[in-house]
Amino acid sequence: MIYKNFQDIKLSALGFGTMRLPVDASGQIDQAEVDKMIDYAMANGINYYDTAYPYMNSKSEISVGKALSRYPRESYYLADKYPGHQNTKGASVLDPKAVFEDQLEKCGVEYFDFYLMHNINENSLRFYCGEDTSYFDYFLEQKRNGRIKHLGFSCHADMPGLKQFMEMFGEHMEFCQIQLNYLDWTLQKAKEKVEYLNSLNMPIWVMEPVRGGKLSKLGEAYESRMRELRPEESTSAWAFRWLQTVPQPTVVLSGMTYYPQVVDNIKTFSEEKPLNEEEIAILYDAADKFAKLVPCTACRYCCDGCPAGLDIPNLISLHNDLLMGYNVNIPIRYGAFDDDKRADSCIGCGQCTNACPQSIKVPEVLADFAEKMSKLDDWDSICRTRNAIAAEMLAKK
Repeated sequence: MIYKNFQDIKLSALGFGTMRLPVDASGQIDQAEVDKMIDYAMANGINYYDTAYPYMNSKSEISVGKALSRYPRESYYLADKYPGHQNTKGASVLDPKAVFEDQLEKCGVEYFDFYLMHNINENSLRFYCGEDTSYFDYFLEQKRNGRIKHLGFSCHADMPGLKQFMEMFGEHMEFCQIQLNYLDWTLQKAKEKVEYLNSLNMPIWVMEPVRGGKLSKLGEAYESRMRELRPEESTSAWAFRWLQTVPQPTVVLSGMTYYPQVVDNIKTFSEEKPLNEEEIAILYDAADKFAKLVPCTACRYCCDGCPAGLDIPNLISLHNDLLMGYNVNIPIRYGAFDDDKRADSCIGCGQCTNACPQSIKVPEVLADFAEKMSKLDDWDSICRTRNAIAAEMLAKK
């Protein structure tokens, strides 16, 4: 495992993200699989674990706490986050004391090694940088009391928002977590953010290095070229190798859902093998293609407040597949959604856009997708066939 220096400690360059933990057939977190994944991670040198209040329907903290409780507290570093006003279910969770005490209890710890102001973006800045900063005073107090060892923030805001937050709280911040990958290097101006943070000597944590898994599948045309140059490495590994060409990232967080992901990621982070110019050119060519797609990372923050109960990330994923070119699987997969859970069921309230770290105008995307699906020649026949099969199955019961 590669390690990076942060103040007086060594952190594994690969951090274990827990936004997308494995689930069982009932849709609940598969704790046995989480334990297995974290056991492998601990045995192979990962010492940084990242969770947050809203992850996995507010159950990630509990699962991670259970898995890590089997190890000495000093053998790992645990990061958690204060959600501010967004991505929460009820105003009561805005109370920093109530949130913090709940998080400690869920994780089964007495302190957090790293604690972040979560998801600084253009919507949440109204809260984080408002007149009332008593919430921040509370966390400074917890740091003085030793219940927070290191204080930082995660940021999806554009440069003006990042600078606004830093101007207000920068003197207290020890690290900044940003969305950084070869697609967002230019698409979301991550390059400018890196240069700005480097100018302040602010340590950088990386989130979404593979864009919620989007950059792990580039298509056969690209992946065949990549296999020729690096036959031993996965497509995801290329995204991590690209980060080894960027100045100064300390921890790279990977949200790991499956055991093979943990194994492959640890293999990648066993040594530094940055990409050369020819290899980087392949990724930038692929990025040009992906830049035309809706930049959803499947964080699912949009789903909690959706009045129609839509699975927005999966609808957007299917929309992106359609943008990449039609195939018969698209209407078949769309037909698997219940009639009232398809794109045309969006009521356009905009709650999803307010919650989205990527600032995606979700209602517009879903309206466009619904229109495109209505124009597919075989869509009606697919639906009729699906409904006929379902009716026949019900009749046989």
